[in-house]
Amino acid sequence: MATYKGLKGIVSYDAMETVRNTNEWLGATARAMASSPIFALSPMPIFKLMSAWGRVTERSFARMVIKPDWEIPPIVSHDGQDHIVYVEQILKRPFGDLVHFRVARRDPMPRRVLLVAPMSGHYATLLRKTVISLLPDCDVYVTDWHNARDIPVSCGKFDIEDYTQYIVDFIRHLGPDINVIAVCQPAPLTLAATALLAEEDPKAQPRSLILIGGPIDPDAAATEVTDFGNRMTMGELDYLMIQQVGFKYRGAGRMVYPGLAQLSSFIAMNVETHTNAFINKIFAEARGEGSEGDKHNRFYDEYLSVMDMTAEFYLSTVERIFKGLEIAQNRFTVNGKQVDLGKISDVAVMTVEGADDDISAPGQCVAALDLCTGVPDSKKTQHLEPGAGHYGIFAGKSWRLGIRPLVLDFIDEQTDPHARHRRRRGPQPIADSAETNDEQAMDNGRIAV
Repeated sequence: MATYKGLKGIVSYDAMETVRNTNEWLGATARAMASSPIFALSPMPIFKLMSAWGRVTERSFARMVIKPDWEIPPIVSHDGQDHIVYVEQILKRPFGDLVHFRVARRDPMPRRVLLVAPMSGHYATLLRKTVISLLPDCDVYVTDWHNARDIPVSCGKFDIEDYTQYIVDFIRHLGPDINVIAVCQPAPLTLAATALLAEEDPKAQPRSLILIGGPIDPDAAATEVTDFGNRMTMGELDYLMIQQVGFKYRGAGRMVYPGLAQLSSFIAMNVETHTNAFINKIFAEARGEGSEGDKHNRFYDEYLSVMDMTAEFYLSTVERIFKGLEIAQNRFTVNGKQVDLGKISDVAVMTVEGADDDISAPGQCVAALDLCTGVPDSKKTQHLEPGAGHYGIFAGKSWRLGIRPLVLDFIDEQTDPHARHRRRRGPQPIADSAETNDEQAMDNGRIAV
């Protein structure tokens, strides 16, 4: 039976890759044929439409197996100089690296921030705008998780306990003056990692912990995500969602929740919006109005770039965080050891939620404050951002103008209670309609991080 399931998984995984590869090839073929000079003088618009369809199709299906680049622009300092940003790996691990964004020719910043990126189908580059917004004021680090399909089976398993241990190791490496910002999915596990440090190595605890839109208590407010987790049994999830990496990748034989399957779920949540977006893009390309950096490409180059998750990480997240409520009920264990969230006492804790978040609805994240019974009320705070959806609470206009200043104030107050009134912030770009539209598009696209 196990052999049959494994063969079925490989066939399904390779079938999805074959469909993707075939569509990419069809797009490239249509683009090449319809762009031939032989049709240049033809009055028929069909050739321009075919070429446009080919270009959009080829690019879209190619993005699905490409990891986006960080593409961090130079940082402008207070003296007007441009400082180039280098992406450097500080710690290398099989399932994820600790990455530092080093700003050339700039003295170390007093604020040091670790962004804990989600592992939920998209790469850590989903936090690109968050990184860019913080770099003028902070030294920024991020957890850069790897695509499970590229990790050999010999590297072993990776579940939520391993994920938590990775966060513990990263925080310990960066030192006690680090401020940790966990974005969405990793919020409960980052909270657990902080509790582990509080008990095992109190001096290595972070200075502050900011939890943004995370499912600390999924039952606090029902959403489509929590309803899905409750509707499906673990057996159904294992049978329907888990596949075995095919022979094309280094992780051949590893059981995963495929990124392409996750992407299909994302698109299915809002088929009409995505369909109209691609139709409009094809006609824009046919009219010669498309460009490399237009709104459509900026959005879908990130949205379509998906990564596989290990089967054990996906299944243990659903079973223990959403169904079992182990974090919400303070029953989480790592390697058989009970994690007591009440042990956290010296770390300032802040929660951020979006009023219009339909992935991690208001109430799910703020539950962390009640669980941190050892933290005095003076070191706890919460913020509910009006009008912000799931994507908006960590990127785009809502984050940059409403939430980011509060987060920086909170970080500064842990060092100097009077810092709020005299802190200098780096220059920030003026919000434009394109960025606002990108933020709305991400929320409409239902990126579940």
